[in-house]
Formats: sequence, C-alpha cells, structure tokens
Amino acid sequence: MARIVQKFGGTSVADLDRIRNVAARVKAEVDAGNEVAVVVSAMAGTTNQLVDWATNVGSIHDAREYDAIVATGEQVTVGLLAIALQNLGVDARSWLGWQVPVHTDDVHGAARIERIDADAISARLAAGQVAVIAGFQGIGPDGRITTLGRGGSDTSAVAMAAALKADRCDIYTDVDGVYTTDPRIAPKAQKLSQITFEEMLEMASSGAKVLQTRSVAMAMRHNVNLQVLSSFTHAEGTFVVSEDSVVEQETISGIAYSPDEAKLTIVGLADKPGVAAIVFGALANHHVNVDMIVQSASTKTKKTDISFSVGRADMDKAVKIINEIKDQLAFDVVDAAPNVAKISVVGTAMRTQPGVAKTMFETLAAKGVNLHVISTSEIKISVLIDAEYTELAVRSLHTAFGLDSDQ
Repeated sequence: MARIVQKFGGTSVADLDRIRNVAARVKAEVDAGNEVAVVVSAMAGTTNQLVDWATNVGSIHDAREYDAIVATGEQVTVGLLAIALQNLGVDARSWLGWQVPVHTDDVHGAARIERIDADAISARLAAGQVAVIAGFQGIGPDGRITTLGRGGSDTSAVAMAAALKADRCDIYTDVDGVYTTDPRIAPKAQKLSQITFEEMLEMASSGAKVLQTRSVAMAMRHNVNLQVLSSFTHAEGTFVVSEDSVVEQETISGIAYSPDEAKLTIVGLADKPGVAAIVFGALANHHVNVDMIVQSASTKTKKTDISFSVGRADMDKAVKIINEIKDQLAFDVVDAAPNVAKISVVGTAMRTQPGVAKTMFETLAAKGVNLHVISTSEIKISVLIDAEYTELAVRSLHTAFGLDSDQ
C-alpha cells in the first residue's frame, strides 16, 4: 500500500465528463490498495470568469474579498468530484483549504503556505476514505480565506504530499510529461523519463509551463517524489527526482524559452558604488521581478550602462519607476525593448561537460541570431534575443545538442 497525492488541473476537470474521468483514475488507485488524497483546481476558465467579475465590480477592491470570490471555483470542483467518486462506490469527502486547515501568511492573492495540519486527513486516509481537497487556497492568520496566486494548486498538492508524508505526488495535466522542448516548436522533441529537481526548476523559471516554479522548489526542499503525466492517456509520465537518483548525465536535458520578455537599458549611469542597489531596490519595492542583468562600464567616461530583463507586462511600470528616481541616479535615458525572448539551455551535464556555451553561441551565430544579454548559472545558460528568432533558435539548439528524436 502506498499513500499518493493526485493533482488535477483545470483542463482535467473542465466539464462533467472529465470530472467522471478523473473519478475513474482515482478509483483505480483505490482499487490497487492505495491511500489517495486528490487536489483539484477550478474547472478551466472558471477562475478567469471570477476574476473578471471581481475587477468589473470594482477595479480597486479589498484583496480579502477578491480571495473570497476566486476561491469559490475550487469549492465547486471538490464537491462535484466527491459526488462522482461516491457514485462509483468510493468513500470520498471534500475539503476546503480552511477545513484542512492549510495555514498561510496574510498576503491575499499571493499567499504562501506556512504549515498544514494534516492529522485529520491522514486519519481519514488510513480509514480508507479519499480526501478531495481544494487547491489554490488556505486560511490566513486573521481567519480569512486566502489564495496562493496563479498555479497555486500545484503548490497545494506538493505541500499536501509533504504534510501527509506521501510516497508520491502525481501532477495530472494536459501533456504526458516533460519534454526536451516545446513539441509545438520542435516536433522531434523527446519526452524525458526523468529530470532532476534542479533542472525542472531552471526549466520552469525559464518559461516551461508544465510545472510552477514554487511547486518544484517546495518538492525539492521536502524531497517529494513528483510525476508529471496526462489525464487523457495512460502513458507513464516524467519523474522529477533528486540528483542523487540520476546516473551521471552526458547530455543537456532541454531547451526552454520565454517569449514574454522585455529588455530595459539605463544609459549613462555614474560608475560608483550603490547605483545598482538603488535601481533594483526601487524595482523590488514595487514588486517588479528582474531576471537577467548585465553591466558595461567605460573607464574613459566613468559612466556605466545597466541592461536587464523583466516580464513584458511589467515593462511600462519598470520604466516609470526608474524615471521617478532619475534625480538620485542622474542617468541619460531608459531604453525599452519589448520584442525580445529568453532562450535557455538547461542540464546538470554542464557541470562535467565542457563546450556547452561554445556550442550554443556558435549555433545561434550561424543562424544570424544576435545576443542582447547573456546570463549563466551552474546548470543553465540563458540569452536574450529578438523575439522573431525564437522558434529558429529553439529548433537549432535542440538539434545542435542532439536532442532530436529518431522518429
């Protein structure tokens, strides 16, 4: 007997037929003798509708009431799935975040899980009952409903698996695993049988949409065994594992891309200590996330330029923030380029295989792709390029690193 947490996203529970399909999946695990907890999202499109209603009633609104509204999507899904399971003869009961309870901080709309009191659910599982749990939500210190932000159901599932000491957490989605890159761009992309937490974290942060970054980081921290698989096929998925579980890799794991990037360059800054701290401190204070950063200084002019990337949706906000502190910085101008994309080569093989950067840069140069910014970590190299070259860059790098399948 194993204890398993299954998570089903919005597309997996998009309508009643799909909810019945999910119920059949859950029943199969129960029939195999396993203890099962299920974490579900709202039905596809529901959260968007709830958000629209909340913002249309008042564009400026109390975040606590916003959470009370958008959390209702999961309430519907857990009730429907529990009924579907009961109709299959499975003992099941629905649980909302506050009923578990899932304790979070008080940042409404983007709360973080602080702890889960899983004793009651653990006892129900041991007694043979399936727990159907609403993802994406919890309860704050003031007793109010909180939500975890977009993709929060993945985080809920991993946190629940950790709290329940589950043997595995299965993330069901509309794809059948993690691929070496987006198959829509590179038809020869291969499904990976396994990928390390570190690689998955880098892939997710670089644009791969299969898993949310927060959920991967939590799984790595608590050593939760993850599997990504499809709700619509019975093929084995991709296991996300610790690096200790992987025999030494000789190849890159994947090519990730993020098309929704913008590049900002602050031209003519004084080349002195504290300038970068002022720039990025101001952006951080306004919750603008900065990714790639490069600085170039001139010994002759004693001036420096700083280039960095932000999400395209934050570009105008970032420009406004920087211009508001121009008196402190005395720079010349802020240049904004919205039509750029981030391309990343990811793999733990970089630790032992020399020449990855050489292959990447030579491949892109041969295709006439100019590099605006370069950023590296121990297992990732990222570049910022013109968005029009995104597909060409992804396909070329996928081939250059030997990731194309033979089929």
